[in-house]
This record gives sequence, structure tokens and C-alpha cells, in this order.
Amino acid sequence: MSELMLTPPSDPTPTSPRSRRARARQPAADAGLTQMLAAPAPEQARMLALTPADNAHRRRAYRPGTFGVLDIGTTKITCLIGRGEPDGTLKVVGCGWQRSRGVRLGGITDLAEAERAIRAAVGQAESQADHHLRSVTVNLSCGQPESRLFNVRWPVGGRMVGDADIRRVVNEGRNRAVTDGRDVIHALPLAFSVDETTGVEDPRGHHCDQLAARLHVVDAASMALRNLAAVLARCDLDIAELVAAPLASGLSVLVEDERELGATVVDMGGGTTSIAVFADGQILHTAQLPVGGLHVTKDIAGMISTPLGSAERLKVIYGNAEISSDDDREMINVQQIGEDEHQFTRMPRSRIVNVIRPRIEETFELVRDRLDTAGLGRASGKAGGGRVILTGGASQLDGIGPMAARILDRQVRLGRPIGVRGLPDNATGPGFATAVGLLAWAAGAGRTLADIDLSEPRPPGLVRRLVEFLRERV
Repeated sequence: MSELMLTPPSDPTPTSPRSRRARARQPAADAGLTQMLAAPAPEQARMLALTPADNAHRRRAYRPGTFGVLDIGTTKITCLIGRGEPDGTLKVVGCGWQRSRGVRLGGITDLAEAERAIRAAVGQAESQADHHLRSVTVNLSCGQPESRLFNVRWPVGGRMVGDADIRRVVNEGRNRAVTDGRDVIHALPLAFSVDETTGVEDPRGHHCDQLAARLHVVDAASMALRNLAAVLARCDLDIAELVAAPLASGLSVLVEDERELGATVVDMGGGTTSIAVFADGQILHTAQLPVGGLHVTKDIAGMISTPLGSAERLKVIYGNAEISSDDDREMINVQQIGEDEHQFTRMPRSRIVNVIRPRIEETFELVRDRLDTAGLGRASGKAGGGRVILTGGASQLDGIGPMAARILDRQVRLGRPIGVRGLPDNATGPGFATAVGLLAWAAGAGRTLADIDLSEPRPPGLVRRLVEFLRERV
């Protein structure tokens, strides 16, 4: 963290308090004189001015290379191919997306349909980038991902802490987090302690008897992950990494100051709503709710008896999360299920708004309850309590920001992908936040102690093949 420096005055201090300018103003009215005396001296104002921090706008350095990512969502599947440039920037060189098929709540429900959609999206991106992908970084939204915190201690015995000690601490936490039927996806160190000294960002080089770490662990159901790997194998793709969807969204839409001071990202997708709480530059908590924009569309279709396609169009064009006085007077044309496509029924816009509003209210109430349960609600005064960033395709509904601010009792803004170059115009909206965040992660952003490989160790040679054989058949 940069040290705050006092800015010295740029002008010399007057040698006499009664300069010509002061004497010229002496006959001024008492009120004006009082106001002038109450105002701080310019020198004092300059002495108290702090040098502005520039970390909110500093350029994030990405590692060189070409990276492919895949965001598998309920409503769309997106593939991005990016390249880390020599100047440390990240440029999108290929983008493809398709309407999602064979996916529900982020999980694979139809292997064949999902394969076709993934192949089409990847093919589009590869054609633009003129690059063939063999592996991709994939978002984790299936398998009901859960977030937990672990405190782990490891004896060092008075010697200097090295890379191997950090790996042992992380792997010990990973082992403690293992639950039947679930696989650990992330074991992210939040902070280290060397003996009694806490808040150590990088303990390497410290001498201590005991090294301790606080780890953020994210896991998911094993069978859902196997189905995800199976559909990608059918597409001739390997999984380079799995990344929790809300972590990726946070990397995409948050500026550095928000990640440092504390913010909550609410990613409103088609089938799920994900939550991520950031503070001190780290992700502290994630959660996922089984509700999203597609539920709003189905509510409209069911309540006013219109086809799903028509309901989606009505939501996008006329939908609003807040009621307006004009809604009862504005009449709209609505196609009815089973009727000729050119026949419409007239109804007030308020019918649409009155269907949308309860579902969005329920979503934010669930977000609020989940944060309160995790001890990260507004009343707790803890990390992420002061600011909410809405992102995801469903966050673009009119009126959703004011409703979120009212229910969550926080300052709210809409988050769009930032920090990369070359995104097509139709991929710059909140609906592409997760995909852009995946690309940033693949290029090295958001990692603690990025120069150490903290991934799960794999057994070599014959032992590795035996373990994988047993996993496939047991």
C-alpha cells in the first residue's frame, strides 16, 4: 500500500501578514471580514492536501500469451480468445457466443445440445482469432458452489519460510475442506501470520516457528463437474482451470479501490444470481442463488399467457422494476399463447411491471438474507458493506438500481467489463462481465502470490494413471 505524503506549498509564504492586498481589503464590511477570517489560509489548504492515490487507475499487468475462456450460462455460451501484449495489456482477438442449449442453472442437462452450442461459440472465436484452442478456462456455476473459510497452521521450526511451506499450508487447507461428493475448486490464501505477527501478505523470507493462513475455499458437486468435463471432452477441449463465476465477474467490473476498500458484486444471470464480497484486494465470500432473469421471463409468460419469446421481448422493451404513474395509461400489444401471431391483446404496461416487481424484490431480499447469514450484511459494518455493483444480463432491467439500493440499503452502480481492449461493441455490456473476468484470470489477474503454483498437486507417472483410472470407475 502506498504511503500518504503531504504536498508542500508551491508558493512562498508572505513575509508580512499586512500586505498591500490585505490593506486594500481592510475597509471591507464586517460580514465579509468575518468570512475571510473563517476561511483557511491558502497555505494551510495546500499543506493539508494529500497526494491522490492512483491505484484506482493503474494499469494491470497481464502475462504474455494467448488464452481461451468459456462462459457457460443458462441463456448464452460465450467464448473469448485474448492475447497478453508486450506492454502488459490484454487484447481480445476472438469472440463468439451462442444461445445456450442443454444448460440449466449453469449445469449440463443435455450433453449433445450443450456440445453443439459450445462448438459453435468456440468456432466463431477461433475463426476471428485465427487460433485453435486446445484448453479453456471455464466458469464454475454448476454443482451448487459453496464458500467457506479455514484457518490453517503449519510448523516451520524457526527457519525461513519458503515456497514449499506456502504450498503445504494451502494443500493442508484443501485437504481439510474435502467433503464426500464435492471437489475443491479454489483454496485462496487471504492473509498469513508468522508466529504472532498477523496481516503478512507474503511470508517468504520471514523466520518463524509457526506459519498460519486464512484460506477461502470454494467447492462444488463432483458429478456436476464430471458432466462439465465430459461435454468439453466431446468438444475436444481440456479444462485449463475452473474459476468461480462471481470471482471472475468481480475481476471484470471492479476498480482497484473497490476491491481494496470493500464492495459486493451481484451478478444477475439468466438462471442464477451470484454474489461475491471483496475487501483488502481479496475475495472473501461467494454465494449462488437459483434465480435469474429467465425466471422473470417465465413469470411474465405465465401470468399474461404469452409465448416465452414474446415475454422476453416485453421484458426488455417495457419491463421495469419500479412502478410509474404512467404505467396504467400506456397500452401495449401482447400476443396470446395459441393465437395467430398477428393477433394481439391490448393491456396496460402496469400488468408487465406488476409481474416483474415481486420477482426482483424477492431476488434482492434473498441477496440481503444471504449476506446477513454470512455476517457481511449492511448492519455488520464489515467488508463489502458499503457498495454494491450490479452486473450480468438481468441487471440491465430499468429501475433495478433504485430497487437494489432500497432493499440492500447501499450505494449501487451498474458494472460493465473494464480493463481489456478489443471487445466487440455487442460484448461490452454487463452480460459479458464473467467472460471478460475469466480472460483476466487466465492472463494472471486476481491471483495471490502469482509466482507460486498453488494448484492441487497431481501424482506423477503410473500412480497418476492409476488414480485417474480408479476415479473413472469407482
